[in-house]
Amino acid sequence: MSDADDDQRGRKTRQRLGRKKTSNLTERLDGGEKDMPNTPAPGFSRLEAVSTSLESISIPPRTPRSGRTPVRQNGGLLNGYSADLRESDNEVEISLLTEDERRSAASAQFSDTLGPDDPKRPLTAKDKHGMVLLVVLYLIQGVPLGLALGSVPFLLREHLSYSQLAIFALAQYPYSLKLLWSPIVDAIFLPNVGRRKSWIIPMQLIIGSLMLWIANNVQVLLDSPAENIHMLTFLFVSLVFFSATQDIAVDGWALTLLSKENLSYASTCQTIGLNTGYFASFTVFLALNSEAFTEKWGIPLLTLSTYLRFWSVVSYVVTFWLIFLKKEDKPSPEDEDLDLKKVYETIWRICKLPHVQSLIILHFIAKVGFQANEAVTSLKLVEKGLGREDLALAVLIDFPCQIIGSYFAANWSNHGKGGPLRPWLGAFWVRLSFALAWTLIVRGLPAPPFSNAFFSFLVAMTVLQGFSVTVQFVGMNAFHTRISDPRIGGTYMTLLNTFSNLGGTWPRYFVLKGVDFFSVATCKVKEGASEIFVEASECVSDAGKSECAAIGGECITARDGYYIVSAICMTLGAVLLVCYIAPVSRRLQALPVTKWHVK
Repeated sequence: MSDADDDQRGRKTRQRLGRKKTSNLTERLDGGEKDMPNTPAPGFSRLEAVSTSLESISIPPRTPRSGRTPVRQNGGLLNGYSADLRESDNEVEISLLTEDERRSAASAQFSDTLGPDDPKRPLTAKDKHGMVLLVVLYLIQGVPLGLALGSVPFLLREHLSYSQLAIFALAQYPYSLKLLWSPIVDAIFLPNVGRRKSWIIPMQLIIGSLMLWIANNVQVLLDSPAENIHMLTFLFVSLVFFSATQDIAVDGWALTLLSKENLSYASTCQTIGLNTGYFASFTVFLALNSEAFTEKWGIPLLTLSTYLRFWSVVSYVVTFWLIFLKKEDKPSPEDEDLDLKKVYETIWRICKLPHVQSLIILHFIAKVGFQANEAVTSLKLVEKGLGREDLALAVLIDFPCQIIGSYFAANWSNHGKGGPLRPWLGAFWVRLSFALAWTLIVRGLPAPPFSNAFFSFLVAMTVLQGFSVTVQFVGMNAFHTRISDPRIGGTYMTLLNTFSNLGGTWPRYFVLKGVDFFSVATCKVKEGASEIFVEASECVSDAGKSECAAIGGECITARDGYYIVSAICMTLGAVLLVCYIAPVSRRLQALPVTKWHVK
């Protein structure tokens, strides 16, 4: 037999094997075992909200964009709900906002890198138009978040007790629970309208209408906030819910609005839009709503009603532009094959992995030690004389510092020795120390007005604590990126970030309730030469002080529950760190990546 015959037979054999291998791969894909390239899943979610030591200002955590968006590999739908995978260990996709709810935006800009085989190409006109649209859509989303999670709690603080503020804190939950309905947003749509516009248009119409209704009735609600606390909570829970749903659709639309080579700019658009809306509603609004600030600078006072009406009009204008002038690319036939049942089954299979269950427990208890500091400290500072506009200014200074800090945090977490959870653990003790330091600062806060030196000290403390929050946020999300199964990377990342966000959300209600529970307040009434002390249910809010004043008394706080709750949180956090968090995190980080994959 000639050498030529041998070569020909060899080629035929290799062709038959190639066809057989392709056939087997197709069968696995059709059966749900969708093999994806061995590339890392997308990076960090925004989501978590980032809170400074002057807490309550948090951009709620958002789940990863890729976790909700079907993408194609070789023309097919991968697991119906997969991730846009890149060849880079450092890629970050921000997702906002709960505790640690704001740093995601900062880390995304600096960590979103592409591998050497996936270079960025020059921006086309389509990319530039898509980026402008994404910034505007994220801006609309950030406005209600800044109100619900930032400004409104400070406006209500003067009129409500901490227990009543705990009820309003429930407005944070929809952003931490988006995973529950995000597959539905991806699966159900009107083909004639568009996969994303089918959700964005009605959500923004509802957001605009709801803000307009609140604007017309907010004065009545704020005149008696204690009596209307449940109505206020319902309104802002609804507002955040619709914003979170709009966010799911916008994240998905980013994958088609931008070219594949420039998808990384989506996180930049999110950073700019979301944080601009958030800080406009928090930092800027609080300053312009302050009588002291507006009188000092000679500008008109901005009321909440006027602010809401303005953004309601903006929401309507953008929505009508989307309806009549912006066309969405028609979905391909494969887009209709998203299997909701498979998505939820995948989520359940991930949750049944024993190592994932240990990680979920760690997430639920890891942020307990910081909760008193992040939920109450800023409110206490305002209660003791720090102006709302000063607080907003401190946060405004802190934000660009954290953008710079997140660059170093990302390098440390991704390239440092010991894995990404080593800096996360190191920053844990630092963060607990800052919680103690802020408790002592509140205890010894001097009477206003504050000197420039003291205010600079408060800003420095805010920035330094913010860096410890950033290190923890980036480190944990780097760990999520490392362990996520690349075949279902988006679903996996979304699930892990959901539990991480909930870990910073669920304790807040109980912390705020605990402050009132442990506080002892009395109403001191003078009758002639004698003084009578009458026990008061609460002598902190304007309502409690008014009741005391009505009988000719003065509120005296004999014991402030804030210090007790702060001590409980810090002690519990330290014990949990030593006994569970540290050893479990080291054990989980030492596991091979394959242990985290579902079969």
